Amino acid sequence: MNLTINSRDLVVTPAMRMHVENGMEKIRKHFDHVIDATVFFMIDNTTKKALRHTAELTIHLKGKELFAEAHNEDLYHAIDDVVNKLERQVVKHKEKMQDHHHEKLLDPDEYPE
Repeated sequence: MNLTINSRDLVVTPAMRMHVENGMEKIRKHFDHVIDATVFFMIDNTTKKALRHTAELTIHLKGKELFAEAHNEDLYHAIDDVVNKLERQVVKHKEKMQDHHHEKLLDPDEYPE
């Protein structure tokens, strides 16, 4: 899986990269067919009180693209939040795929003649 990390108004540190990679491991536990992932970090400093960090995470699956976004004063909390949001989406997507592939089996008495 390819992981691309981009940012605006901040420098991506190795600790930030490791935190994202650890979060992606949680997602891969549920669903191993992730083709690639793109992470984007931003700082919104329009408010005078505190900086607001934004983490956006997009993962590409076969025939599907999932996106999540989270905001927090702490970038690491924003990363955790976005990973948790995307993890829920992946679990839901996986359940849909599994339900789609399982058809109801008929009893031998119910087969049309």
